[in-house]
Amino acid sequence: MSDVAIVPSGSEGLFDRALKRVTVLWRDMAASVGGPAEDASWEARMRACLEARGGEVSARNRAASLAQSYLTLDEAGRAGFFQALASFDSDPASVEAAMREVSAARDNASRASAKAKLRRVLEPPRLRLLTQFTTIPDGMKFLVDLRADLNRLMGRDPMLGALDADLRGLLANWFDIGFLELRRIDWNSPAALLEKLVGYEAVHRIRTWRDLKNRLDSDRRCYAFFHPRMPEEPLIFVEVALVQGLSGSVQKLLDEKAPVQDPRKADTAIFYSINNCQRGLDGISFGNFLIKRVVSLLREELPNLKTFSTLSPIPGFRRWLEERTSEAEPKLLTEEEAKQLVEWSGLASGDAALRALLAGPRALAGSWGLKAEPVLTRLCARYLVLETGRGGKRARDPVGHFHLSNGARIERVCWRGDVSEKGMRESIGFMVNYLYDPAKIEDYHEAYVGEGSRAATTALRRLARSGPQ
Repeated sequence: MSDVAIVPSGSEGLFDRALKRVTVLWRDMAASVGGPAEDASWEARMRACLEARGGEVSARNRAASLAQSYLTLDEAGRAGFFQALASFDSDPASVEAAMREVSAARDNASRASAKAKLRRVLEPPRLRLLTQFTTIPDGMKFLVDLRADLNRLMGRDPMLGALDADLRGLLANWFDIGFLELRRIDWNSPAALLEKLVGYEAVHRIRTWRDLKNRLDSDRRCYAFFHPRMPEEPLIFVEVALVQGLSGSVQKLLDEKAPVQDPRKADTAIFYSINNCQRGLDGISFGNFLIKRVVSLLREELPNLKTFSTLSPIPGFRRWLEERTSEAEPKLLTEEEAKQLVEWSGLASGDAALRALLAGPRALAGSWGLKAEPVLTRLCARYLVLETGRGGKRARDPVGHFHLSNGARIERVCWRGDVSEKGMRESIGFMVNYLYDPAKIEDYHEAYVGEGSRAATTALRRLARSGPQ
């Protein structure tokens, strides 16, 4: 039987049917309450929600009407909605008066009372309106998607930036790790959830149902965090392969024709894909908790597992190399490396040979391109171990920063670890193993977050420093 192509998440499918169901509910709720007409200004309709005439039920129904109307808007309309929502800010006169009361307070008791009043008047009315959305069906998911739209549309507008800060603060509280549930996803999970897994997979695209089944087989694990108010929506998920020894090629790891292994004989768990599913929760971190929880679960289920490692992409490596080789004096190669590249490629200089390797896949796949493996491996080690990004402390590579922040160690660079089009485009085919040692996770985390010190094997550190700096 041939594979069946999976319907993309943007097509008519379970996503769309769920959206239609909830918008019908919102429309029915809105029809049961009076107030400003749907063609009234956003400000008037939002004010009616805040005034709560008719009680909390009426306010909730008006919030449902707002949500239903928002979903019908184009980009310009949604930008106007956000501008109106952002305008419900703290009253400046009330804030100034409360600040004067704090300054005028003569004792601790009156100062405490004045500060409490200041906190109340500083709270913008839009927070109450945002909170009202949580009372409608699927309202929490609506708010998460609302913030995703806001992040895309706000640009440098300070008022919209303040609105985003308010919404992010609410979501950070509501999505605290203590409220989340960790669940395993397998082939017997609901079809709607499996389709969402396919739609949210951004690291290694799931191409067919057979591909998906392979990733959920007995020698694989998939875990996701869920929120009780979004029980059918994964927030973040991780895919794990149970193997023997470190894996250095994602194509081999995901080979559908490879025999299924006995997980009881595996000694290594490879985390090969971690995906944040909700763009509206950007900036609210779950990944570090997810990995640590999954390590704990796997150790309990399979005591034979001794090694916990990732097989991770290096999305910034090629871009960094291109930036450096475009400089007048890149200073990337040793004299011996430059001499070898000139000899192998027939080009005028080592830097020219590097630029040729970056110019297209044909040179990399050619005989002299394959000979360049030691040079490219050293440069990749340098990029991961030494190159810095913002502030001069954190790792330049975003995936590297994520894992080092979580307490991982840079274990091994994998030449031709991902030879897909995406892997070649982003990292010239390289991948990296980040090792999670349960006994040292906290020490590595503290060293990186506090001092910017990156845990790496001695061999990788020596290799990274062996060329010109």
